[in-house]
Amino acid sequence: MRRNLLFLALMLIGVATPVWAQKYACVNTDYILKSIPDYTNAQKRLDKYVSDWQNELSTKMDNLSALRSEYEKENYLLPENLKKKRLEELKEKEAEIKALQKQRFGPGGDMDKKSAELIKPVQDRIYAAIERVAHEKNFAFVFDKAASSTVLFANKKYDISDDVLELLGYKPGAANDMSVPADKNQHQRASNPEMRQQDPNTASPLGRMR
Repeated sequence: MRRNLLFLALMLIGVATPVWAQKYACVNTDYILKSIPDYTNAQKRLDKYVSDWQNELSTKMDNLSALRSEYEKENYLLPENLKKKRLEELKEKEAEIKALQKQRFGPGGDMDKKSAELIKPVQDRIYAAIERVAHEKNFAFVFDKAASSTVLFANKKYDISDDVLELLGYKPGAANDMSVPADKNQHQRASNPEMRQQDPNTASPLGRMR
């Protein structure tokens, strides 16, 4: 999920460079993510899991509500021992629902695990591409203008989003066309450092970048 992209203000290089000489750039991670079908497909799969879990919880809560209403209608007719037993059953079901909510949506729960399984690999690829572009173009800092409210203005000249997409093997500006890698092998090389090192055409993307 793009809401989980927390790689703002990456301090990549230039530690020993004077402040006045440091170079800055920005990316738009929303734009990058929308241009990568792997992300949109992963997001759809995650949304399906979340929808199923929500329906599961909703069904259990509806059942609990029905049992509670039934108890309230009948409790004055029940002997004390049955009242106590029914109340205990209601408390157990309520506890089960709370435990399931925690399991599905709590910290470290099923949603977090599925997000790590489906979304994080795409995020990691983007992070690696941003880092590589920044190193090769000698940027000291890269800011995410999609997520940072402190970026009030960003000159397109210093936006490396298209460079990142090209390095990943996708056509810039094709977010609305469900981008397809321009070169399948290039896409694989961008995801595999060893393949990038072996291919002289992808050893440095500077020739394709502004």
